[in-house]
Amino acid sequence: MNTQINLRLSNQTLISAKDYSKRHGFSTVQEFIKETVREKLFEEPDISGEELELVNKLAIATEEKNLYGTEEELFKRLKRR
Repeated sequence: MNTQINLRLSNQTLISAKDYSKRHGFSTVQEFIKETVREKLFEEPDISGEELELVNKLAIATEEKNLYGTEEELFKRLKRR
């Protein structure tokens, strides 16, 4: 049996969620949210907390020095390696 819940999001969060959903192949925002909850509850993270902290420090240092412009550009560059 499934239970329906109501969720309130700010307008900006909803806009961002819709955009993300569309770009990543989710049919609806609801499907994106369900998948995100499943990932948080049942899947192992791809990287450790320590690795995530290192990436965060790299992103901050890169942004401060304006090496790649935006965070998105930085991650595009990192994915190519």
